[in-house]
Amino acid sequence: MKRFGFRRESVDLVACRALLADPVAGAYASFEGWVRNHNEGRDGVLRLEYEGYEQLGVKEGERIIAEALARFDITGAQCIHRLGQLEIGDLAVWVGVSAAHRDAAFAACRYIIDEVKHRVPIWKKEHYADGNSGWVNCEACAAHAGEAPPLQSSGHRHEGTHA
Repeated sequence: MKRFGFRRESVDLVACRALLADPVAGAYASFEGWVRNHNEGRDGVLRLEYEGYEQLGVKEGERIIAEALARFDITGAQCIHRLGQLEIGDLAVWVGVSAAHRDAAFAACRYIIDEVKHRVPIWKKEHYADGNSGWVNCEACAAHAGEAPPLQSSGHRHEGTHA
């Protein structure tokens, strides 16, 4: 069963979470990345397009989840990244992790999203209200796992890729 995948259609989060149900798991942590209306100080993002090298992306995503399973004391992990055109507020990426304890679930979830953003071949095109658009290098958008970025003053951390 694949633990990483791409989808062009919306994601059923209830079904995704059910894949991680395990009687030994006492914790579940997830990350949802949503499309936002700004990026790097520029307002007016109307929508995004995600494209990916699917064959290589699935292979690398599976490798990342296997690493998380080996590195952290978790019982399961899943990740889905959307492709295609996404509107403001749409779910762009989801990561879910189950574990006996919350610390491992949180750590593995963070590891997976950071590694996916750094290693999986996914490209993002931003479309702006002024009619401009452009492809963004998603690899540069997220800190590599192990590099702790500073928290924003609002207490929220932006993941840079709208996800």
